Amino acid sequence: MLPSDHRLRRREDFAAAVRRGRRAGRPLLVVHLRSGATDPHAPGESAPPARAGFVVSKAVGGAVVRNRVKRRLRHLVRDRLDRFPDGSLVVVRALPGAGEAGPGELARDLDSALQRLLGGPP
Repeated sequence: MLPSDHRLRRREDFAAAVRRGRRAGRPLLVVHLRSGATDPHAPGESAPPARAGFVVSKAVGGAVVRNRVKRRLRHLVRDRLDRFPDGSLVVVRALPGAGEAGPGELARDLDSALQRLLGGPP
């Protein structure tokens, strides 16, 4: 589970990441990243921690499959939060094939997308 201060909750934050951020698509998922965004809702001038949100539509599968995909993605992103600069907004959108993919395949696609967005070694 992601700590509460690392979760995206507001529609405006999801929209900012998707519309104004960079995107890296892979066969199972698409990652949207808006680096160094400040949180207009937070008091003070300090940058908030990196925050992540997930979009898993009905095209992925039924409720059980969608929730399993979300749990797997949350676990994978939680282990990679330290890669993102403070204030980053990350949205991971699962594509229809993610419902049949195993955790290793999701991890591979997520790492590949993050390497493209953030640069550096895998």
